[in-house]
Amino acid sequence: QVQLVESGGGLVQAGGSLRLSCAASGGTLKYYAMGWFRQVPGKEREFVAVVRWDGASTDYADSVKGRFAISRDNAKNTAYLQMNSLQPEDTAVYYCVADQSLVIVRSFPGAINYWGKGTLVTVSS
Repeated sequence: QVQLVESGGGLVQAGGSLRLSCAASGGTLKYYAMGWFRQVPGKEREFVAVVRWDGASTDYADSVKGRFAISRDNAKNTAYLQMNSLQPEDTAVYYCVADQSLVIVRSFPGAINYWGKGTLVTVSS
């Protein structure tokens, strides 16, 4: 059974940066799309970014375009989310996901195969 474990969350001031990591264990995700979602308590989860299995294609939510960058290292079975110019509205629990289909990650979160437990990012003003 594949498990996803996020790390790298924390408290940062507005304008700062964080890099989240998502390490997969229990199997290889080499041919899986990997992505990130975020959720604020009381609100719906929000798509953030996705990267194709080979890293050749990425997609982002409009709210993070130009500030966040998703990447992956298949040799390490790990995905990353570099977050720059963070703002208080980026405060949320960030979840790593993986699925064989990039389309499912991007548009059908209820069908995604694997979810991590999340890491909290707090941006202070």
